[in-house]
Amino acid sequence: MKQTLLTIFTLGIVLIFAGLAAAQSVDPLPSWHDGAAKQSIIEFVENVTKAGSPDFVPAAERIAVFDNDGTLWAERPMYFQLLFALDRVQALAPRHPEWQEKEPFASLLKGDVHGALADGMKSVAEIIMATHAGMTTEEFETIASDWIATAHHPTTKRPYTEMVYQPMLELLDYLRANDFKTFIVSGGGIEFMRPWTEKVYGIPPEQVIGSSIKVTYEMREGTPVLVRLPEIDFYDDKEGKPVAIHQQIGRRPIAAFGNSDGDLQMLQWTTAGQGSRFALYVHHTDDEREWAYDREAGMGRLDKGLDEAQAKGWTIVDMKQDWKVIYPHEGKFQ
Repeated sequence: MKQTLLTIFTLGIVLIFAGLAAAQSVDPLPSWHDGAAKQSIIEFVENVTKAGSPDFVPAAERIAVFDNDGTLWAERPMYFQLLFALDRVQALAPRHPEWQEKEPFASLLKGDVHGALADGMKSVAEIIMATHAGMTTEEFETIASDWIATAHHPTTKRPYTEMVYQPMLELLDYLRANDFKTFIVSGGGIEFMRPWTEKVYGIPPEQVIGSSIKVTYEMREGTPVLVRLPEIDFYDDKEGKPVAIHQQIGRRPIAAFGNSDGDLQMLQWTTAGQGSRFALYVHHTDDEREWAYDREAGMGRLDKGLDEAQAKGWTIVDMKQDWKVIYPHEGKFQ
């Protein structure tokens, strides 16, 4: 009897240690190839989360910020929010007969997107204001939610929420498993992103920072509402990103992730803090599974940021070399 109990006890101990060893061997980033980029992420997380480490950071200070377009999901052939706005022009056109003769709407209604956007940001701003304002915040949330649930990417024909990067989804999960608080800090519209980021990224709406238009409080038939106005309130890009982080988070991040020169100031601000810091650029190098672009790109340009990343030793993810898969539908590596 004693021998049997001893055997059972011994077997239990062996199984416990085997389980611990197996748990420790689980790859937190299975869609990443082993290499310098993956290693730099894991080393940073282990250093700042290990009690007694000289780089240890208390959980409350483990703030990580992520750009969205081109960092967490694709941004080709153009920003997805702009594609949403173009669809809204078509939907709203019957209410605006004057658009038949007014640019940039006239070109859009003829299918000439290139011509409509010939004036660059001036045309984009006009399209955004015409399609994103003049409604309550709740009405806009419904419109954005319906679009993201039904619209499909013009090239891949997949839902936009399937155009997210599987390796970055794993990275978000890995950070949160180590008590990081993850934020989106994007040039995209804050109210365009908030309806779906929690479901897709696990990032709740209160942790989404983005560009915004002005809103005003009104009473409509005895009900208080917030109405969206056709005026820019804040543009969350370049220098605006550190400002927004300071104003809306109140802590300097210890890790920042981007893909373009529009994210450079956010990475600079993050790495300028004291203690262990981490900065990562997603470099679009895969013209077969995704798109390849950097220094000469008109949208999502990575030029000054690439130089600074190389000079300062920031992590640069080579999408073609570092990622086993790009999108979730390609399969997961467990």
